Amino acid sequence: MFDSRIVRIEWAALPGRRPRMAGMNSRLSVHGQELKALLMRVETDDGHAGTGWSDCPRAQAGALLGKSFQDVFVAGTGPGAEWRDFEFPLWDLAARMSGQSVRALIAQWHGKEYKADDVPCYDTSLYIDDLHLDDDAEAVALIQEEARFGYENGHRAFKIKVGRGARHMPLEAGTVRDIAVIRGVREAVGSDCTIMIDANNGYNLNMTKRVLGETADADLFWLEEAFHEDPVLYEDLQQWLQKEGLRVRVADGEGLAASSLLDWARDGLVNVVQYDIFSYGFTNWLQLGRQLDEWNVLTAPHHYGRVIGNYVTGHLSPAIEKFGLVEWDEAVTAGLAPGYAVQEGRVRFPETGGFGLDLDIDVFQTQVTANGYQCSMG
Repeated sequence: MFDSRIVRIEWAALPGRRPRMAGMNSRLSVHGQELKALLMRVETDDGHAGTGWSDCPRAQAGALLGKSFQDVFVAGTGPGAEWRDFEFPLWDLAARMSGQSVRALIAQWHGKEYKADDVPCYDTSLYIDDLHLDDDAEAVALIQEEARFGYENGHRAFKIKVGRGARHMPLEAGTVRDIAVIRGVREAVGSDCTIMIDANNGYNLNMTKRVLGETADADLFWLEEAFHEDPVLYEDLQQWLQKEGLRVRVADGEGLAASSLLDWARDGLVNVVQYDIFSYGFTNWLQLGRQLDEWNVLTAPHHYGRVIGNYVTGHLSPAIEKFGLVEWDEAVTAGLAPGYAVQEGRVRFPETGGFGLDLDIDVFQTQVTANGYQCSMG
């Protein structure tokens, strides 16, 4: 099945647009409304093609040309380590060659019964959008409106950016507003929805305890990046959570994660690992996720700002028992009609091959000419 030879590579950045402007987090300024989907298309000599995210520069792309697919992609495992810059189009290509989705292929290789089910996701769009408002009640009303927009568009889990007092507001005023916003979102979406908070390292331990204590009735699912990873502070926080009877999980790993993060996950100091799906890698996540299962730690890869993560992350789930939620950064991308849908808080997968990315070839090749590259045999 995998004896085809790779003869053509095309790469382009497709423009995308979110439904609204994404504001600040605790340390960065406005994230904006525009984004780009970096896509590579890999074609074989027998007419198969795979499409997926890649930021591989042109100077390295030619190394794949002329290679037999079975030399770069090992059945049952995935791309070899030296070919991970191309892993998403290669996974897509492998699944399409076998006539199934990546999820189905992974289930087959891991001895799992494949179920064409869906996976939970969360709306990641509740940024710090309220700094122009002086009144806390008005700020809460704005974020509530954004949460209701997500609810109306199928979401039942929501991640709220907090940490206003770290940079953008005076410490006390920012912390008070964080607490009000958390309680306001819970009020807006109801008791049956899942809500999480993400401080982007904008808190310290005492601020963390204060915010979690004053929002205890909001029943937070996880607290993400409260402060930069520190095992002493994590241990203190976990002991405090247990003492207070709070079920909040500690999540980390999205950014410049400490090298010992997995040791702390193994030891129960971190409950959710969030390595970026692209930086850490899909193939690496397949292995890591099974290890996290053994430690009773949730898998929840990050991908914000790279819209393709919406569609590829859930394909890990057949191999990982404790797969958590897909981060969903809603956007419309030119030339891409992936066929995914968010309904009742879950990602519905298209019944198509590979990652299910329905690419308009004409639009894609226009962007290849405008901002990308192509290389081919002969």
